[in-house]
Amino acid sequence: MQTSWLSLSTNWDIPPWVTCALVAVSLVYVRGWLALRRTRPETIPVWRLLSFLAGIFAIFVAVSSPLDTFSETLLFMHMAQHFVLMSVAPPLIVLGCPLVPMLRGLPRSIVRWIGGPLLRSVVAHRVQELFSRLPVAWLAMNLAYVGWHIPRAYEFALASEGWHNLEHFCFFLTSVLFWWPIVQPWPAGRRFNPWMIIPYLLISDLVNTGLSAFLCFSGRLLYPSYALVDRPFGLDALKDQIAAGAFMWVMGSLVFLVPAVYLTARFLTSGQLIDKKTGLERARAIAQ
Repeated sequence: MQTSWLSLSTNWDIPPWVTCALVAVSLVYVRGWLALRRTRPETIPVWRLLSFLAGIFAIFVAVSSPLDTFSETLLFMHMAQHFVLMSVAPPLIVLGCPLVPMLRGLPRSIVRWIGGPLLRSVVAHRVQELFSRLPVAWLAMNLAYVGWHIPRAYEFALASEGWHNLEHFCFFLTSVLFWWPIVQPWPAGRRFNPWMIIPYLLISDLVNTGLSAFLCFSGRLLYPSYALVDRPFGLDALKDQIAAGAFMWVMGSLVFLVPAVYLTARFLTSGQLIDKKTGLERARAIAQ
């Protein structure tokens, strides 16, 4: 298959419904951010707005750019797409402290009739408390990460657009859960010993290292579908797999180790308190 290298940056396929949804989410957030700026200008500064919008744009790039259009023919591009959905977009969005701006950005009638009862419901608080626990958030992300990369599961998702989209949604959602306790976005309060974040990140890096090394050193093609398609740029399928594993190994380790080092230095130089009040309780009080 003769493919121009220029197509790696120009071959875009923009999905209209996903794009419209991302634009709508961005507009709601900006509306809520502007409302908050009038009363709490120092709580949610401009850089948080930019972080959230950058995260939304990262999702758009992941589903519209050559990362998506080449994902079925190049494993390297598919792993780069997964990296954006798991390790770029989620932390950027969480850094934007999305809970309160999204609530403030919605029409008051929606917040009053839907958001209010939801935030007050016992079920919502129990779900929020469950997924804010470090072991649950850690397991959710890493099980999704490893589970969908099992050859049979990966091939199944690759053969079905619906399941492929579900796979990407699982990656994004569980990664948001994973990054939430690390960032602790306002108005959430920390409910655990902050030092637990360090092994939380380091053990995740071990999982990523194991999966990446398996792709690099297995010596066989793990995903046969990539041998059945026309190979762009004449790249051998096994070499493509090794390149994908190396990318996951290096970039994934950076994503986990850099925050671990930063947080270690931060914890050593400042006291960390544990706040028992949940994020939903704080968000409800602020949104009212």
